[in-house]
Amino acid sequence: MVDYVSSLSIDFSLIYPEITLLLGASLILLSVFSRQLGALAPGIGVVTLVLALGFTAAQWGDQKAGFAGMVTCDDFGTMFKGIFTVASFLTLLIAHRYMKVRGIDKPEFYALILVSTVGMMVMANSTDLIVMFLGLEIMSIPLYVMAGFNRRSLESNESAIKYFIMGAFASAFLLMGIAFIFGAAETTNLRRIAADFSYIAGHFGVYLYAGIALIVVGFGFKVAAVPFHSWVPDVYQGAPTPVTAFFSVAPKAAGFAAMLRIFVYGMAGADALTELFWILAVLTMSVGNILALRQDNVKRMLAYSSISHAGYIIIALVVGGSDAVSAAIFYLVAYTLFNLGAFAIVTHLECRSGCKSDLPELSGLAGTNPYLSVALGLFMFALAGFPPTVGFFAKFYLFAAAVKAGFVSLVVIAVLNSFVSVYYYLRVVKACFFDSPSAKPLTPIRMVPSILIVVIVTAVGTLGLGFFPQRLLELSQAAIFAFL
Repeated sequence: MVDYVSSLSIDFSLIYPEITLLLGASLILLSVFSRQLGALAPGIGVVTLVLALGFTAAQWGDQKAGFAGMVTCDDFGTMFKGIFTVASFLTLLIAHRYMKVRGIDKPEFYALILVSTVGMMVMANSTDLIVMFLGLEIMSIPLYVMAGFNRRSLESNESAIKYFIMGAFASAFLLMGIAFIFGAAETTNLRRIAADFSYIAGHFGVYLYAGIALIVVGFGFKVAAVPFHSWVPDVYQGAPTPVTAFFSVAPKAAGFAAMLRIFVYGMAGADALTELFWILAVLTMSVGNILALRQDNVKRMLAYSSISHAGYIIIALVVGGSDAVSAAIFYLVAYTLFNLGAFAIVTHLECRSGCKSDLPELSGLAGTNPYLSVALGLFMFALAGFPPTVGFFAKFYLFAAAVKAGFVSLVVIAVLNSFVSVYYYLRVVKACFFDSPSAKPLTPIRMVPSILIVVIVTAVGTLGLGFFPQRLLELSQAAIFAFL
């Protein structure tokens, strides 16, 4: 259990990972004034993330709270901080070559990644709604800048504007929702709300449920739940591909970390949320999969794919309880691995002159890059949920938790959606292995060590955790004991 006795204390050891990332980002920003130091920005970013991951690992099992209860250091938050740090680390490795080829390799980019990761950690490590909102804004503002980082690209500029405008509306909904809940409960602390939920709902139910609805809208935007998903395909396609890779995993994981804390813990007494999330889950997975069927651009297809996977994870919010939360954590770890692996390969291909990652440009890839094609095929099978990849077990544990709780019809719909998704994932495999090479000549490019490392790490994780999922499942289960 988390030690709340000393929660009024100011213990900086609770935020060592966040402090490390901020110091690293500050050092990178100072390097902007020197070309020699600016060249070290990727290295500084990587070292900073490794140190932050070390501090995060040291917090495992150390259940404490501090800063007047606004910071909660528990294994749930620590697990998510590990996900954010690993995703950021892999993104930096993916980005370096791409940014150089596109002529946008600026030190500021690496600082933005680090600052955004700080915001995610704040979201995952708090049980206070206002602090979560602050974390959300710290995370989001760098994301808006990164979406438009390629200033010479009209698509990149358009994606940044769309993301910023939609994100501003979502933040307004979220803040209004927090205001309603504060008006009803006279606090924004989830522990106090959870303790007095029956009383608050009985006396101020209108304000409480209005606030909950607005918070669902705000976080629904961040995790790309339908009908708050309209920004996703355009932003994912227009942003630089490494940025899209980061968007697809880290902010989504942060959004679900906050939603699990709020709705499974703080608002567990709100029975109406079960039906609401049931509808959101069905809409999100179905719309994402159906619209992905028509996409010929791999980035855009993966954008709709990310929407459908958000729908699967929302099942954990429908079910609630320890099994569903641990399954959601397992799913997010697995999704981070195979989705970043897929985007690493797409990024590598886009480093070729004139390539836009359209399906016809993957035609005959197996003939020139057999190992790369095998890896891409592995990630597609994992996204579809084929055994023995970790994607199969991610869906299995989540669906099993839902069946155990009696949501059989929801699982049937999810399984049918998984069958639908097989079509568009196998289109990528078909293009690589069975289609004739494209008539359009593309400049060949050698595999760089940084992207090779990402592909190997994610492929080994995707296949290795598929054969041995038990250890990750144990970590996911351990992360919820103090949380629930």
